[in-house]
Amino acid sequence: MRTTPLAKASEVERKWYVIDGEDVVLGRLSSVVASILRGKNKPTYTPNVDTGDNVIIINADKVKLTGKKAKGKIYYSHSDHPGGLKSISAGEKRATKPELFVEDSIRGMLPKNTLGRLEIKKLHVYAGPDHNHQAQNPEELDINKLI
Repeated sequence: MRTTPLAKASEVERKWYVIDGEDVVLGRLSSVVASILRGKNKPTYTPNVDTGDNVIIINADKVKLTGKKAKGKIYYSHSDHPGGLKSISAGEKRATKPELFVEDSIRGMLPKNTLGRLEIKKLHVYAGPDHNHQAQNPEELDINKLI
């Protein structure tokens, strides 16, 4: 009986992809990138092994939000001290910290365990059109063709 070969961490070949976030809806961008980081776009995908690729996102400050999310979606954080509740709207977060805004969205779509923490380290987000990973020869990926 033949069995499906399972990937080993030492045998995984990783690619580098560049994705332009300009005029792309945040949720659609996040789901595609999370899938690439996990390795679900490869035939060698194994759930318990990090088989994903590295992803560079440029123009994170130009990612779109649909509907009234820029004003209506609120992010909360608490410092664990009395009166330590802070809130910021999605529009403000995108304007002040675009890299963190996109990264948090993708992090929420990855597993909440050791494997997810390894996978998020392969994500590199930049607010502008420039990145410093030319040495890795990243392949450009058109997000609109994958959706």
